[in-house]
Amino acid sequence: QVQLVESGGGLVQAGGSLRLSCAASGRTFSSYSMGWFRQGPGKEREFVAAISRSGGTTYYADSVKGRFTIFRDNAKNTVYLQMNSLKPEDTAVYYCAAARAVRTSAIMRTPDEYAYWGQGTQVTVSS
Repeated sequence: QVQLVESGGGLVQAGGSLRLSCAASGRTFSSYSMGWFRQGPGKEREFVAAISRSGGTTYYADSVKGRFTIFRDNAKNTVYLQMNSLKPEDTAVYYCAAARAVRTSAIMRTPDEYAYWGQGTQVTVSS
């Protein structure tokens, strides 16, 4: 089992940047494929980005491609989401999630594939 704690959210003006962090407990972090999701006001939870166990494979939603970067540091049991050129429509609660993965290159893109979730961190982008 793994516990996830997000941090780094806040209020930022449009065009600004934020870096979210997700710290995982346990000694098997490198066994998990990781993902970021978000849920805006009145919206369903949506996929943002995912990264494989090794960090060698990443995948992004079209809405954030070229602006967001997901990366991980397995020595620190942490996955990050660097968010640049933020837009008001990026306003949401951001969640990190972990999925046990057998293949080192596997990534998951739907919420149902993830077994573990953090509590979320609020990101608000003002216009």
